[in-house]
Amino acid sequence: MVVGILSSHSQAVNETAVEISGHATMRTMTVEHAPESSPFRVTLFVGPQSVEGKPFTYSCVFNVKKRSWKGGVQVAVVLTQSQIDQLNTDVEFSNWLSLALVDLAAEDRRSLQERAHELFIQAVCWCKLDLALQSGITQENQSLAEDTGIAEVRDAIIKRTNFITSYVASELDLVLRDVAAP
Repeated sequence: MVVGILSSHSQAVNETAVEISGHATMRTMTVEHAPESSPFRVTLFVGPQSVEGKPFTYSCVFNVKKRSWKGGVQVAVVLTQSQIDQLNTDVEFSNWLSLALVDLAAEDRRSLQERAHELFIQAVCWCKLDLALQSGITQENQSLAEDTGIAEVRDAIIKRTNFITSYVASELDLVLRDVAAP
């Protein structure tokens, strides 16, 4: 078996290749899209960015519009670096990223690793926001503090690992090039 990443800008797939007649082939897989609850339209506005006055704390701001609302609101989703590091370990993101970038030149790899870290934070924030939307939010600008629903967020992130890696692969335009069985 060969582990690899297959993606295009519109689609990303984490997949394990299987060896058939000496060639590694990838099975088709459905891609998980951004976590949007049906009554809401959500777009990333900005982030991740450092939170002023709170070292090692980051936020992503999303525009959220519910169909029944006349206008949208902005929701800041806040995470600490220690939470990000723990979630990275929980879903083995660094290992996945190393495998995804293994065939690239060192300077390309460094650039993409930095961007992938930002995209990881965005995806985690998106999952945290999705939990809040499922619980219901009011029509006002708000912030989901770093200590909001920590255990639930961790569980959601672990369950949504495929979304996170697909999101990152798609945004980085990663393409599985030459998959050869060992």
